[in-house]
Amino acid sequence: MRKRPAFKLPHTLVLIYILVIGVYVLGLVVPSGEFKRTEKTFQGQTRLITVPGTYSVIPKHRLGPQWLLIAPIRGFQDASLIIFLIFIFGGTFAILGKTGAIEAGIHRLSRHFSRKPGSQRIVIPVLMIVFSLAGGVYGMSEESIPFVLIFIPLALSLGYDSIVGVSLPFVGAAAGFGAAFFNPFTVGIAQGFSDLPLYSGLIYRLILWVIATAISIVFVMIYAERIRKDPKKSPVYEIDRERGYLPADIQAKEVAWGLPQKLVLITLLGGVGLLIYGILAKGWYMEEIAALFLAIGLAAGFLGKIRPSDMARLFIAGAGDLMNVTLIIAGGRAILILMKEAVVLDTVLQATAGVISAVPGIITAQMMFLTQCVINFFIHSGTGQAALTMPVMAPLSDLVGITRQTTVLAFQLCEVVNPILPTSAVTMGVLGVAKIPWEKWAKWFLPLMLILVVFSLLALVPPILMKWGPF
Repeated sequence: MRKRPAFKLPHTLVLIYILVIGVYVLGLVVPSGEFKRTEKTFQGQTRLITVPGTYSVIPKHRLGPQWLLIAPIRGFQDASLIIFLIFIFGGTFAILGKTGAIEAGIHRLSRHFSRKPGSQRIVIPVLMIVFSLAGGVYGMSEESIPFVLIFIPLALSLGYDSIVGVSLPFVGAAAGFGAAFFNPFTVGIAQGFSDLPLYSGLIYRLILWVIATAISIVFVMIYAERIRKDPKKSPVYEIDRERGYLPADIQAKEVAWGLPQKLVLITLLGGVGLLIYGILAKGWYMEEIAALFLAIGLAAGFLGKIRPSDMARLFIAGAGDLMNVTLIIAGGRAILILMKEAVVLDTVLQATAGVISAVPGIITAQMMFLTQCVINFFIHSGTGQAALTMPVMAPLSDLVGITRQTTVLAFQLCEVVNPILPTSAVTMGVLGVAKIPWEKWAKWFLPLMLILVVFSLLALVPPILMKWGPF
């Protein structure tokens, strides 16, 4: 009797387009409606925010079937900045790979850790704490993408896998972003829209940040140790074998370690230092980060004695390898575009607010958290989600008997689900440059996400019981 073939998920691009079709159908059946908007200036920027109590049903915006094709094209346009950033990373690291500098640096690190195995144990907690601080203090998100390309070879040289390499910057920053204590894009904006003192409630948020970061570190360390003992248990084992950075591969190779490799590594490390300075001191965002890495790629090519025409070919090939992920990002953005064009996003918010107001007070905050998780599937900008939801949720919290500070916490904690969302440009960008299929990552991250969701639900109980106020 022949065995049935094991069920296999479709390609991620197919999954995304299925979601696009589903949202298109949703837009056909859900009534169109909208809140009025008003301008509000906060932290020097003027934004349109929702006016609570002004929701009204409007004539149905029924989209034609052509929007199933138009929306992804619009999505490519809307996400053009992060898509171009990803192309830059792909091209730059293709040039860096050709110089042999990263491979040589990893070879040296591998030899160091083989002589001092005890120092290996601190790599995961130290790096994840650093990136969690970055997420908690200034909202590190897109900025974690280039670090993924640096830490994957490091993780592999230590006997781990590329999932651990991704987790060091990405999961670390995501834990800090969700349980942030200063993050201006979630805590700061949401408190401003809720008429709360800026960065109030610091002590309790700091406690939650410590716990969320510790949970993430322990989860990654347990997994990493399991992979170190048996690399074949890794869901990306075959992918990692092709990278050529496994410890046995590194030790077996004769790696050039001359002046060109040293100069390229110095350039890369100097560029990373400049990146950190620019983000923290100058407020750099995607344009500046892309320009910096383009400069690193060009400098590395010349220092590595690569001819300009060869550099161009390498850059095009490296960028082309990431075309798949840019199409997925465009598809994810298409989902939000369909919701906006059908004018049903406000209807979803109004309906969920009605459900929240009907539940018992003790679980109102948990319902707000779950609602924000659902909305986060469509809107991945912390600022954009705050502008849409907080003007509605804050007055609603007054009516149901919980504090606005608790409502802000429910909003910010929803970010813990972001690393699994296929509609998130940052998540798909990270996985794209890491060359990890979304379905493999999602299967790995799902247990950690569920742990963090349970943690978030429990974290909302003390604020309800103690009537957590503005300070």
